[in-house]
Amino acid sequence: MSVTIHPTALVAPGAQLGEGVRVGAYTVIDGEVEIGAGTHIGHHCVVTGRTRIGRDNRIFHFVSLGEANQDKKYAGEPTRLAIGDRNTIREYCSLNRGTVQDKGVTTVGDDNWLMAYVHVAHDCIVGNRTTIANCTQLAGHVEVGDWATLGGFTGVHQFVKIGAHVMCGVSSVVLMDIPPYVTVGGNPLRAVGVNAEGLKRRDFTPGQVANVKRAFKTLYKSDLAFAEARDALAREGAAAPEIKVLSDFLAGVTRGIVR
Repeated sequence: MSVTIHPTALVAPGAQLGEGVRVGAYTVIDGEVEIGAGTHIGHHCVVTGRTRIGRDNRIFHFVSLGEANQDKKYAGEPTRLAIGDRNTIREYCSLNRGTVQDKGVTTVGDDNWLMAYVHVAHDCIVGNRTTIANCTQLAGHVEVGDWATLGGFTGVHQFVKIGAHVMCGVSSVVLMDIPPYVTVGGNPLRAVGVNAEGLKRRDFTPGQVANVKRAFKTLYKSDLAFAEARDALAREGAAAPEIKVLSDFLAGVTRGIVR
């Protein structure tokens, strides 16, 4: 399949567009941009900087990708934005490139669903198969694990880590880390249980779900201090991979966890 570029679009000569890429009306593609085969970019988008987009992505209208980040220390360094394959990025999303003070790259993995008006700031890492609902805002250096779901209008503080399979309620204000598998909601935000239904949909066995529920009780319902619960789960993780995911996350917590 040939590349299709609308006559009103502006594409820099140095941009690399793979087979079957479609570029909509009034879209601007400049800088050191690479776009993988089969990706469709809507109307009135801007793709700039050192931005690499993988295969078969659907990027809707009025999206901004790879623009200069909003860190006041940024001085034009050649940092990057990397987007994987088969992502859906809806209208008015903005994904900024990284900073030299951190990894130098903002990363979005594969098969993610970013709804309208989502902002992904500099140096964020978004995993695979996440769902990030409308108007969610990720501040700089945020990490979002695989299969996480963030409800609409969620705001995430810089440097926060959100674990795999988390379910985050609408309008959440996330100021601390959220461990894997946990469902959170309310204001102030609190842990309300395990995302058991999500785990079942992802083919976790009944035994694995039961292990996760027991781990949640150890972390949130026992009389153990955080360090004691973390150490107990680390011992359990030696025999249960699903618990090792949790214990590894807890070992890297620096901001404390949502309680």
